[in-house]
Amino acid sequence: MSDEIPVRVRVLEAWEDIVLHVAPPTRIGDLKRQALDAARVTEPATHFLVKFRGAELRDESRSVADERVPPDAALIVLRRRRVPVR
Repeated sequence: MSDEIPVRVRVLEAWEDIVLHVAPPTRIGDLKRQALDAARVTEPATHFLVKFRGAELRDESRSVADERVPPDAALIVLRRRRVPVR
């Protein structure tokens, strides 16, 4: 039996939900990079932030377990700065 948990990550840049299976020690920054790669976003990961339950997870070196992300949780990856619409 695997100790990985499923999480759903909405990448707003691509408006796509990505389901990832991650181990609890996975760092939030690694999870973000995996979601951006799966959504085929080529911009640097530093241009994006991760939110969980409406709050930014600022310390991306913390793990999924440290942030108490439960199985089947929903996270959001979005740009740090909004892009103006013309």
